[in-house]
Amino acid sequence: MNKYLGLCLSILILNGCNKMSTSNPPNPKKVPYELEAHGDKRIDNYYWMRDDTRSDPELISYLESENEYFKKWADSKVDYQSEIYNELKAMIPTEEETLRVKDGNYFYYSRIKANQQYRTYYRNNSSEEIILDINKEAEGQEFFSAAGLNVSPSEDLLLYGEDLNGRREYTLRIKDLKTNELLSDEIVKVSPSAIWSNDSQYIIYAKKDEETLIQNQIFIHKLGTDQSEDILIYKEDDNEFNIRLSESRTKKYIYIYIDKTNSSEVWLMDKSDPLKPIQLVLKRSENHLYSVEDGGDYFYALSNHGDSKNFKIMRFKGSDFGNINKWESVIDVRDTHYIEDMLTFREHIVIQTRFDGIPIIEILDIKSGQLDQIKMKDELYFVYLAYNNDFDSPFFRYSYSSLKTSSQIYKYNLYKNENVIVWKQQVNNFLDTDYEVKRIKTTARDETEIPVSIVYKKGIDLENAPMLIYGYGSYGINMDSYFRSSITPLLNRGFIFAIAQIRGGADMGRYWYEDGRMLNKNNTFFDFIDSTKFLTENNIGHKDKIFAMGGSAGGLLMGAIINYEPELYSGIVSAVPFVDVLTTMSDESIPLTTFEYDEWGDPRNKDEYFYMKTYSPYDNIRKQNYPAVLVTTSLYDSQVQYYEPAKYVPKLREHSTSGKPVFLSINLVGGHGGKSGRLESLNETALDYSFILNILDN
Repeated sequence: MNKYLGLCLSILILNGCNKMSTSNPPNPKKVPYELEAHGDKRIDNYYWMRDDTRSDPELISYLESENEYFKKWADSKVDYQSEIYNELKAMIPTEEETLRVKDGNYFYYSRIKANQQYRTYYRNNSSEEIILDINKEAEGQEFFSAAGLNVSPSEDLLLYGEDLNGRREYTLRIKDLKTNELLSDEIVKVSPSAIWSNDSQYIIYAKKDEETLIQNQIFIHKLGTDQSEDILIYKEDDNEFNIRLSESRTKKYIYIYIDKTNSSEVWLMDKSDPLKPIQLVLKRSENHLYSVEDGGDYFYALSNHGDSKNFKIMRFKGSDFGNINKWESVIDVRDTHYIEDMLTFREHIVIQTRFDGIPIIEILDIKSGQLDQIKMKDELYFVYLAYNNDFDSPFFRYSYSSLKTSSQIYKYNLYKNENVIVWKQQVNNFLDTDYEVKRIKTTARDETEIPVSIVYKKGIDLENAPMLIYGYGSYGINMDSYFRSSITPLLNRGFIFAIAQIRGGADMGRYWYEDGRMLNKNNTFFDFIDSTKFLTENNIGHKDKIFAMGGSAGGLLMGAIINYEPELYSGIVSAVPFVDVLTTMSDESIPLTTFEYDEWGDPRNKDEYFYMKTYSPYDNIRKQNYPAVLVTTSLYDSQVQYYEPAKYVPKLREHSTSGKPVFLSINLVGGHGGKSGRLESLNETALDYSFILNILDN
């Protein structure tokens, strides 16, 4: 039950925001709000900060005062932000161009200049033409994001989505590439990942529920008609499931994926006749996850059916839809190999796999059944399949990088086993020979080995060096050792950068994820804490100079670790943090909540409610010596609502007994990724690092 407590008490403490200085932080009013479940009562003094309209003057005034407070502090310190921003910008080449990839009659690519915020997209047949200049589209906009660029099969229309506030509720636009004019068609509040029918007359798109922001509807739009006339093809009534669309490798089908954490279902739509009834591949069932790809003669499925936690690859005919007992295994489950993705070709399947936390690429010859692995040049790296749009191609491409190697794209011939580099990312003022990369197996309190990757500049004193350790640990998302040019300014200032592959990700396999979600969630936090201690105890990083960083669910990680071990870290950067777990998961009206019951728990279940309460950062703040903390967020974030970090900061500040600063920096225009534009992103990174360096100075 939710209710406001006594009016008399509220009147006593409704004192608004006091004037503040660098030593006198914002003091938002307190309005005690009672939340009750399973006989457990919680009081939230800052619940009033939730304003779904994002327009309440008192709220906006408070948020502005937090920005002002942080700015005053930053202005009184060393301006590392300007230094680092200039260093990061100087690493950018005068102009960058992506790999040119042929699709139909054209090669497609994009360019961006060093002083530009956004990319310009091109195609070339015999002459170059601009298909979309994002810089021009973004003129006059405080925020602009374009996504889902998709040229029609007829090659004369461009479909793309635009977002003007960061809420990820896109409007689909259609541009005539012959006239460079927009068509009158406008499809609002949808996903940008829409797909053309083969005759270029229809657009198939996914629409979100306006309250929960869960994608739960599939529509067909006919060119030249109003959105109100669009045909609803599918609606998902179970609000624990989310819908997404993808296109088959053979261009014959559109896949409608309906999934949640531990269950999925796939429907097929005929791209040549999207108005035909869609086909169900296999009905959803609990604990069965599968995805489908057309392989020409067969369909192939990546499935964890049975006891196949690390997934296997199966094949079947269209006549076998609905009956998994007729599907045959092509690659059986392996305890040591976690299959993440597959790419079908006419005579091969290319498989993205993970072995001991390291991604690898395997190639299956369909006729012979032979399975080969591509040999990589380093022991620690990141690799993924990229730019593969041709089912009949004799080659495939993959992207390769490491913590000290910028991105490269390789082209691998499936028949000749030849491997060549076809594109390299250019980075100024960076030599890979200046840096050292290592992988360390740390030990958690339950004796589980946790992989940690580190990079540092050669010649530094590891034992006395400051260290920034980064983590995430949720949704089965992996923390890989790919190239991050943005970390270079810290490395050049003597920092160690560490990435912890904690449980909750799927770095070591599906079981790694299972051991870090639901009633195992505390493993995520303990892994991070124990890895930090292991490193410093083994002379990697000075124990008094340790910083941690995470965003979104990684911000939850940051909130939990400082409640458990407040004096282990000198400073924390917590980006768009999911910190009010129990309240959010108890409110189905909050976007994306029900979709995540199988990630965190369903608070309607008593055991899950009280387990979440053991770690929910907002609920576990208490009087102790917290480190310096910078929390960043955006007013229009659709993933983690702004009011979670906005409430968290004053409560944390109120309870911290260390005297160290706690700040909130909020973009009043922007979304989950912050402000739009590459240079704005660099500036936000520089702000984070300036905070860290100034805390280190003190």
